[in-house]
Amino acid sequence: MSRTQIVGRRIALFAGAYNHISDGVTLTLNRLVTYLEGHGAEVLVFAPTSKAPPPFEHAGTLVAVPSMPWPGRSDYRLSLGLPRSARARLTVFAPDLVHIASPDYLGAQALQWANAHKVPVVASFHTHFGAYLKYFPSYNRFYRMDLLEGTAWRYGRWFYPQCQHIYVPSQSIADELRARGISKGLRLWPRGVDPEQFRPEWRSMAWRRQLGIADHETVITFVGRLVWEKGLAVFADTISDLGSRGIPHRSMVVGDGPARKRLTDRLPRTIFTGPLSKNRLATAYASSDVFLFPSDTETFGNVTLEAMASGLPAVCANATGSDALVVNNITGFLAAPGDSTDFVKKVQHLICSPTLRQGMGAHARARALLYDWEQVMARIADFYHDIWYRNLSGDKCVNSESEPVLVHAAG
Repeated sequence: MSRTQIVGRRIALFAGAYNHISDGVTLTLNRLVTYLEGHGAEVLVFAPTSKAPPPFEHAGTLVAVPSMPWPGRSDYRLSLGLPRSARARLTVFAPDLVHIASPDYLGAQALQWANAHKVPVVASFHTHFGAYLKYFPSYNRFYRMDLLEGTAWRYGRWFYPQCQHIYVPSQSIADELRARGISKGLRLWPRGVDPEQFRPEWRSMAWRRQLGIADHETVITFVGRLVWEKGLAVFADTISDLGSRGIPHRSMVVGDGPARKRLTDRLPRTIFTGPLSKNRLATAYASSDVFLFPSDTETFGNVTLEAMASGLPAVCANATGSDALVVNNITGFLAAPGDSTDFVKKVQHLICSPTLRQGMGAHARARALLYDWEQVMARIADFYHDIWYRNLSGDKCVNSESEPVLVHAAG
């Protein structure tokens, strides 16, 4: 379908984070805005900001909304709603569609505004809040956020059925939402990867040597924000256990976050590079040998896809997100969530078999090539067009219970 279908359209995007933090969600949303504006649409983004300099230059026009740090997690911002000035700007903008990327208070007020002004609403599911909540006590023992999981799902059952589409990043997330009673309007919108930026050819033995890595050593790498919900405890246990068993390897962590100091204390021999720019990040992936990502809170797993595109076999938790990317025993291994013993077994197998690593890495690269960003973003144009067409034609069946989830060709 031609992308001229979004030329001149106006989309209001509401997000819980857009430029004050660099992670898979914010980078995906920025890429979405770049795509939409590059194809003739106008986009106005409403999101919290922070006083600290943003980690990257955001795409599009951003309207800052009031926010406060999450209790016990100052790196996350909790929006305080849509103030009068922002409402006025939204009214003048007169969007053809409201896209809500986070069902927070800001998202709820955006939904209320859209309903009052008869503007169609869609939502995208980016963060597995139910799974994340159990980790908040790791940061502040006075906040038992894990007890709110049931409330969060009840809120979701109120919020999401009011949206004509819900864009989910993987089939496993769609299945979980259905199991939780959220089934209307589900549409599969996976993430993509740039296969030219992330590729095996970026491997650099010189770069490894600068870090003190010998040419024969097998490097086990984690990439991501250093927060405990990314499975860092399992990563640390796995690396420590490999060492105690005398299995030769080197470990590397790429990224930064509030858990860095504690993780560094637990893994004194691990190389911590901090956050890396695009080219250096691509080199770090390709110069590694195994990607270890034990997170069981992912909705997709952008870093896993980047590692696969770089030719690495991935050892990931057999959980939502990762299970849609890693083909067990083909592109890597899926291990039992939270079970460091299982992770050790599978990582050890790869360390001891260079031929297996190379074969799985080649399969991983081939699978990653199925996730092309242009096609991924083009889906949004198709989905938006479907909303506008159905509303124009008076077809109100968009939220039919029998409506199927659209399955991504790569899945």
